[in-house]
Amino acid sequence: MDIRAGIITTAILIVLGALLVARNGLQTLQSARKLTFYRLRQSLITRAWALFGGALVLIIISILLPIYGTPIAFHYFPPSPTVAPTLAPSVVPTITLSPTITLTPTITDTPLVSVTPTGTATPFIPLVIEAQFISVVTPNPEAVISPLVFSTAIQDSLPASPSTLFRNPIGRMYAFFSYDKMTLGAQWTAIWSRNGEYAFHESYPWDGGTGGYYYSECSNPAGGWQPGEYSVQIYVGVDFKRAGSFTVEGDAPPTPAPSATLSPTPQSTSTP
Repeated sequence: MDIRAGIITTAILIVLGALLVARNGLQTLQSARKLTFYRLRQSLITRAWALFGGALVLIIISILLPIYGTPIAFHYFPPSPTVAPTLAPSVVPTITLSPTITLTPTITDTPLVSVTPTGTATPFIPLVIEAQFISVVTPNPEAVISPLVFSTAIQDSLPASPSTLFRNPIGRMYAFFSYDKMTLGAQWTAIWSRNGEYAFHESYPWDGGTGGYYYSECSNPAGGWQPGEYSVQIYVGVDFKRAGSFTVEGDAPPTPAPSATLSPTPQSTSTP
């Protein structure tokens, strides 16, 4: 039984108590009318009206308790965040393409991680990213991640104007989700890709609670926010948990060209 149900049950019990007190007062009033002695009859009548007043007070308490009791109880006993009821305990991947790894030994902007799809059904973390894990905490295999919600802004710790279609210019993108049964300190990873190619990733030990809301943040993907189909994959440890996608339209803002620097020109000197 939760706090709200307990308060409602208490209010119902108070109403029943008020009815019993009122019934007792009615019986006392009826008994007083049968007495012939004036003082004794007045005493019983006074007692009956006191019982009626007590019943009225109990009725008022039963009405006010659900209205004001619940906020007060939640103030001293705040509920722990839980996963929204729409979450399914089973993990249903929305992306059926698995990333592979392509190592390019150059100094160009070619990404070190490629998420070119293969024929396998379940996505997995590329070895280049997995090799960067620093956590030694075993994650909970029953951890649950909700469907991802995308937004370019945060309002009151929640996504502002979530959507799956965005137009440039884009400065920062957030992938929000709720979670449950997470383990503090366990490694988690978010991999961002554009049109199946690696764009960005973040991976570090989990610093949130066991249940609540969280987000992955991307502000500078490889090549900038070029138009295309983006996807985000969430892993707990090496286990794939959830994926979502969104679309970016419009040309990306131009990258500012580096400013030219002047180098001093040596002056000729006379040779003796």
